Amino acid sequence: MANIRSAKKRIRQTVRRSDVNRRRLSRVRTFVKKVERAITAGDKDAALAALREAEPEIARGAQNGLYHRNRAARKVSRLTAAISKLG
Repeated sequence: MANIRSAKKRIRQTVRRSDVNRRRLSRVRTFVKKVERAITAGDKDAALAALREAEPEIARGAQNGLYHRNRAARKVSRLTAAISKLG
């Protein structure tokens, strides 16, 4: 356990930040799963609607440093390509 005041503060910040990131990541995954479920079911309209909801969540995750912006772009691109294949 840390004895220095700044180290104690850093531990508190890390715990808080990890908690927030865990919630954000879970939220993004939920939105992505909705899109993937609609794609698997073959429902193009539902998949498009789910993607419209998921895209800002994915972008927000990248903006908040949850993961790299290229990863976010790649994820959206792959989901869009999978939906367009349903046609």
